[in-house]
Amino acid sequence: MGPVRLAAAAVFATLALGLVGGGHLYIARRLVLDPALPDPWRTLGVGAVALGFALLVLGPIAERALPRRQSRWIAWPGAVWMGAGFVLTVLLGASDAILWLSGASASAAAISEPHTGSATAVARAAWVAALGLLVVGSALRSGLRAPSLKRVELELPRWPRALDGLRIVQISDIHIGTLLGRDFAAKLVERVNRLDPDVIAVTGDLADGSVRNLRDEVAPFAGLRARHGVYFVTGNHDHYSGARSWVACVEELGLRPLRNERVAIERDGTSFDLAGVDDHHGSWMGDDGGEDLERALDGRDSERPVVLLAHDPSTWKRASRRGVDLQLSGHTHGGQIWPFGFLVRLAVPFVAGHYRRGDAQLYVSRGTGFWGPPMRLFAPAEITEIALVRSAPAGA
Repeated sequence: MGPVRLAAAAVFATLALGLVGGGHLYIARRLVLDPALPDPWRTLGVGAVALGFALLVLGPIAERALPRRQSRWIAWPGAVWMGAGFVLTVLLGASDAILWLSGASASAAAISEPHTGSATAVARAAWVAALGLLVVGSALRSGLRAPSLKRVELELPRWPRALDGLRIVQISDIHIGTLLGRDFAAKLVERVNRLDPDVIAVTGDLADGSVRNLRDEVAPFAGLRARHGVYFVTGNHDHYSGARSWVACVEELGLRPLRNERVAIERDGTSFDLAGVDDHHGSWMGDDGGEDLERALDGRDSERPVVLLAHDPSTWKRASRRGVDLQLSGHTHGGQIWPFGFLVRLAVPFVAGHYRRGDAQLYVSRGTGFWGPPMRLFAPAEITEIALVRSAPAGA
């Protein structure tokens, strides 16, 4: 990574650290200091928030520096706190907004003057803590549940009748790492194979961490089976973890990486193109790759339909202008924990599900695993079985 990229990464890390630190100070003030909890509860409360902050900082370092068995002791509590901290921040922010909108003078005084221990501050802290526990518990239950099977039928105007009913099983954003390991991978492979798919598409973010630490955890993916092959494209986390090493690893497992290239899938004398691009974040990582849509599509038979695998849905803005019939993506996790999806939408307007622009279509998976908190709220994980058929002529 060059000096410019290193400087940009340092600035980003500093801003992120400041934002996370500010969030923890906000939680400590609203839940511990404003209600004026007596000691030892005050000390314990501030200490718990400080510990949560430390775990968030140490977690990514432990994932890359320590073997998985050891890093789990830091990563699990840190990941749970990440989700809990987000939920608490949202609830506290909502409570501040409600109190401000109410215009009650007593409420305003309680907000502006710390350590008063007013009835408003105490009641607000109690309600937020209780509701936060309920929300976090529900999100944990959903996040740790096995991904649901979602069946989708997509009608494509240029799809050959001879290929009607061809099924692509998409898995995405699996994030094998410190929290999800070999057992999760083995069960996922078993479920996918039971669907007897024509094509399996792994649309990025297979792992978080080095191949050295996670090779045994991803080994079950060697068992994936599909009539016309198992294909893989890189996601941003694969690049953060060393895309070259991970591409070599998935090749050893029998998956076919599509790095800005395409293959022809043929059945009964009829074919379509399956193309794949590297995630565009790869260009940030020096010589580790990056999206090259032109290379993947140039020179192809324009009469033949093309399905594009691209981790980030943002690629669809360009792909839809290049005659791509369907793009399969992930990356967003569907927001993972509501209402985070609204923030995701600011950067990526295609958060989950089916989108259409003229004859071009996009399907965005909510992801099969999770990243960060082992939680999902109103955004369940999915294994997606996509059946492709030719759409009926207009007016038929």
